Amino acid sequence: MKGIWLENQQLQLRDDIYTPKPASGEALVRVLRAGICNTDLEIIRGYYPYKGILGHEFVGVIEQGPEHLLNQRVVGEINAACGNCRFCLSHQPTHCENRSVLGIVNRNGAFAEYLTLPVQNLHVVPDSVSTDEATFTEPVAAALEIQQQIQICPVDKVLVVGDGKLGQLVAQTLALTDCELLVIGRHREKLANLEERGIKTGFADAVTAGAFDISVECTGNPEGFAIARRALRPRGILVLKSTYAGTLSLDVSSLVVDEITLIGSRCGPLAPALELISQQKINVKPLIHAHYPLQAGIVAFEHAKQKGVLKVLLDIEQG
Repeated sequence: MKGIWLENQQLQLRDDIYTPKPASGEALVRVLRAGICNTDLEIIRGYYPYKGILGHEFVGVIEQGPEHLLNQRVVGEINAACGNCRFCLSHQPTHCENRSVLGIVNRNGAFAEYLTLPVQNLHVVPDSVSTDEATFTEPVAAALEIQQQIQICPVDKVLVVGDGKLGQLVAQTLALTDCELLVIGRHREKLANLEERGIKTGFADAVTAGAFDISVECTGNPEGFAIARRALRPRGILVLKSTYAGTLSLDVSSLVVDEITLIGSRCGPLAPALELISQQKINVKPLIHAHYPLQAGIVAFEHAKQKGVLKVLLDIEQG
């Protein structure tokens, strides 16, 4: 099959990759569409020593699997858990000690014609949700994970730092809590997407130091972290949604003195994400900047790396 292969931090389009064979309890999925996200770009930069097919945001059709799921469009939880370790037994499969992760850890990903995942990881896409929209299910779920980790109330003052792909989705999901929300970024046209939904936006100079209960850092750069940290009141909560290819310097003493809670946040629940998309409570369409066929996948990645670009989608079925 064809796929985009990463090795030694270099991408190449290959047509000699073996089509995966599903293990017991797994399904073979023909990929229709896949999205390039910041984690993919960070892996190329060296965030994680991965070799294989990248990609974990996808929509596909089941070609081998349970009869009732055949030919159904699906999205998938990206962590394939063992079911037996202490994390699995305590219902925390995203931290399974023996897990593989689609396109990230020990499992080829979605930038190819086929992938495999456990059947239990797959969620059927409602007919009312387009394939383009469904491709955003995994990042919308990641945005929702924040609300799985902390309670956010209407009285909370919440800051989102970053107007990129994830920041946009985090902002939209947090807005549903009716909290006092401010989103800051660097791009007026991106912030306009949120303003159209009634979300207050601004630039860095709109942030008052020590004024916020919760900050969510979505930029993956030290400057964004500094803004998010500076915005917090004592005993505030700092949520980190981005991965960093490099190291990040922390003023640990200030975290201790102000008793700041620091929370890492990544994968979230797909079923609620699909429901929000199907109910049109989240609008992902303005985030799509470009479509490319799989055959032009390398060009697609170069486009996705450009500053200011939001979501680039690969149309795998045309590859």
